[in-house]
Amino acid sequence: MIPVRLRARLNEAVQNAAKRPKRGLCSPPRAANAAAKLKLRMTQTPHFEPTLAAMHAKIAAIRPQQYAKTRNDLNGAVTRLSPYFTHGFTDAGTVIRQLNAHAPQRLHFDDKIVFEFAWRSFFQHVWAHQGDAIFADLGEPVCASEYASAMPHDVLTATTGVPAIDCAVRELYATGYLHNHARMWLASYVVHLRKISWQAGAAWMYAHLLDGDLASNHLSWQWVAGTFANKPYLFNAENVARFTPAASHAHWRSEGTVIDQSYEALDAWARSARCAKAQLGQREACTVPSTGGVPLAVGASLNLPALQVAVRGQAVWLVHPWNLGDAPQGAVVVAWLCPEFHARHPWSVRRWDWVLARMRALSSSWVLGDATALGAALSGAAQVRVLATPHRAYRDAFAKAALQHPQFCSAAPPQWLPAVAKPCRSFTSYYQAARKQAKDLESCL
Repeated sequence: MIPVRLRARLNEAVQNAAKRPKRGLCSPPRAANAAAKLKLRMTQTPHFEPTLAAMHAKIAAIRPQQYAKTRNDLNGAVTRLSPYFTHGFTDAGTVIRQLNAHAPQRLHFDDKIVFEFAWRSFFQHVWAHQGDAIFADLGEPVCASEYASAMPHDVLTATTGVPAIDCAVRELYATGYLHNHARMWLASYVVHLRKISWQAGAAWMYAHLLDGDLASNHLSWQWVAGTFANKPYLFNAENVARFTPAASHAHWRSEGTVIDQSYEALDAWARSARCAKAQLGQREACTVPSTGGVPLAVGASLNLPALQVAVRGQAVWLVHPWNLGDAPQGAVVVAWLCPEFHARHPWSVRRWDWVLARMRALSSSWVLGDATALGAALSGAAQVRVLATPHRAYRDAFAKAALQHPQFCSAAPPQWLPAVAKPCRSFTSYYQAARKQAKDLESCL
């Protein structure tokens, strides 16, 4: 069944395409046909409301044992909490506590869902130690040849001729989400078969994901590329067939395409200068969603004189895109966006709509800008607190403002695993070190 909202959105897209024949990459009849086929091609129709109620509903639906058994399947019982983790609605430790409160058996370090939650912590650990180095190769590329720096048009428009890739791209655009297996397939194809730099692929995917996290996304692409692992991640048509649900299998199966090879052949390809091309066939190009920095509409919400009056002598809680959970009781909540960051790391309209909806639910007062803008707007407050973030432009702007205004202070984000002081190159070494410090999971919660 297609949810009512998604069905309405698809129907609206078809009607709009018919009204505007020159817009996009498809003529109106083909656009309508593409929208209809999308319903069949999608392995799932995930829906993410930017609300705490929607998040709690997803938490209540988690079944740890079912997750462990099916998480690799594209329609497996995964949590789909990643957008809420990325944007600070909640954290893994809180979710584990909630699961333990209702589960017949308490979770432990060896449970698969706990193990997978720890990967996000590991990526943050690497980012904390490596800083901006995560945006460059952390190891040697598997191929000595130069990788291209731009995404191919056929990948962007889902016309590669490899059904698994084209379906993944369409699903990413349609939902802002992809199962982790599909993300790895897409990354592997782009880097190893098309010889595109992982940086280009990571930046493109980050822009369209609702849960795009710089550390998790970019380090995962490095892991697939082999610059953050001992070998490249590879997949083939048999792998796609194994993990694709029966209802969508006919659309995703990729026998007879470039990925229909043995792993030995694919490994040789990845290490060579060979570059695959789009495969011939009748395919309908999809429209590439636009991406950009802070929407202009946010500027219309600014009212500096009114904000200065509202915060004078008050305790202020500053919310940014990675701090969208509950605000402290009694605080004046102010929403903050730093355009410098978003100019460098643009987002899709879908993601902007999602984040701004939650920010507007938390506050009607806005600050748009750097340290100077923060100081001008909030210097009259008795206290200004913010949840610390590793995102450089945000972090540096608040730190600079705090030097000029001593009432500005940051709070450390929740961390359910003990901090591991020694930089760890592998997840295994990181998880072992964290477990050794913690003794047991209960002590982390």
